[in-house]
Amino acid sequence: MSMDSKEIQSLIKFVSKSGVNEVSIEQGEFKITIKTDSGPQEQHYIVQQPQQVQQAPVQVAAPAAAPVAPAAAPVDAAPDSTANGNYIEIKSPMIGTFYRKPSPDKDTFVNIGDTIGVGDVICVVEAMKLFNEIESEVSGKIVKVLVDDNSPIEYDQPLFLVDPS
Repeated sequence: MSMDSKEIQSLIKFVSKSGVNEVSIEQGEFKITIKTDSGPQEQHYIVQQPQQVQQAPVQVAAPAAAPVAPAAAPVDAAPDSTANGNYIEIKSPMIGTFYRKPSPDKDTFVNIGDTIGVGDVICVVEAMKLFNEIESEVSGKIVKVLVDDNSPIEYDQPLFLVDPS
């Protein structure tokens, strides 16, 4: 048994909604443990996969625990060119709720037409009651906001289109 990052994300989402504190799955060399701590805003996720997967060398994009850590870290998703000319998509690094503002009474981080630089905070994603500031990994002009404010989003979902020129 082997799980890809989307299946692991779905399992984490299910466990968080179910109220269970810990789930362990072990079959052969594959082992995954998901622990949630009901303490003050702490969540722990441990994903272990064997270093050598004999049956499926297809999983290049899933390095053990990296895609499931909902930490306040810079965006892990690498920008991709899209069918929309030379625009770059900024994608979500995690499952959560997308917010365009730091709080309801503040202005949005970025609007269409705004110029952004690498490291600029462009939105917030709430995951497990933790608010993670998402920083841009590209410079350019915001062409389109692809998600409505206060909407649920998935891992790797496109959030913004940026014109890098």
